[in-house]
Amino acid sequence: MNRKNYKSSTIWGKLRVCKYLSASRSLRENVPYTVRLTLPQLYSMSARYSSLYIKPDIGSLGIGVYKLNRMSKGYELLSSRNKRQTRKIFRNLSSVFRHIQAGQRGQKMIIQQAVKLGRLAGRPYDIRSMVQRKPGGSWVCTGIAARVGARNRIVTNLYQGASMQSLHSLLRKKGMSSAARSACLKRITAKSLNIAKVLSARRSGMHELGIDLALDSRQRLRILEVNSHRPQFHALKTIYPSAYRRMMSFARSYGRRSGN
Repeated sequence: MNRKNYKSSTIWGKLRVCKYLSASRSLRENVPYTVRLTLPQLYSMSARYSSLYIKPDIGSLGIGVYKLNRMSKGYELLSSRNKRQTRKIFRNLSSVFRHIQAGQRGQKMIIQQAVKLGRLAGRPYDIRSMVQRKPGGSWVCTGIAARVGARNRIVTNLYQGASMQSLHSLLRKKGMSSAARSACLKRITAKSLNIAKVLSARRSGMHELGIDLALDSRQRLRILEVNSHRPQFHALKTIYPSAYRRMMSFARSYGRRSGN
């Protein structure tokens, strides 16, 4: 995780962020159900949902993320580590729990309801929205892009082989009309600003957030993660230069000198 050497507060812990967002009446339906990893919670969540994500409460780059799928007999566990994905089959949840605990060496983990991501040419994608404060002012959505994951991967992080492209371009490839694309971007912008306002009311001194969103099968926006610790946007420099320049101009106002 990159060290932050400028002033912008961080909210640590994915579970804490989910709790803050779920407490908001305007956002709770957008937050996948999320709990701390314990064996009883693993049993409860597996009975409730056929697919789960299990990931570090504090982590980045898609490292140490697992996806658990319930099968007719047993469980499939996919894991992301060292830019590689592995697959293991377990007969019961106790074995799954012990395997994850051994691999994480005491690191706090969370369980999250899996959101089925949209796909482009068979590859999963999600949406990265960057929000920043105007110097001494209000929150502004300074850029929105799509992250298209590598084929058959459980995460869409660039570190794990994903690519970034214009969301307009992706939605056009999926056959969405110009009016529908504009409406979708307005929804994402409004939701991103709502998230920023809710979280900044909980922690003062925040100037930036990288928000990962998905459109589920009902076209409802779901909040996958919110990163307040040095969210990266350097990948936009080549595919979306005007947005990158805008982000950097805001970033310099609170002391940040690069997008990575």
